Amino acid sequence: MTNIFKWSFKYLREAKEEMEKVSWPSQKEIVKYSLVVIVFATTLAIYFGFADWVLNQGLTALIKLVA
Repeated sequence: MTNIFKWSFKYLREAKEEMEKVSWPSQKEIVKYSLVVIVFATTLAIYFGFADWVLNQGLTALIKLVA
């Protein structure tokens, strides 16, 4: 049982040491990257929404033509 506690404390200590080495982005970078993600996601949503609408219109016309 002691071995588990030693391993746990060693793991937590090493994790803390690694987290101190991390280079965290600045608030300005976070805002910039967040805006890029939002714009990209919105653009893709509009594109796929339009593609879905076009394909739906084509399928509806095809069904009316056959029926």
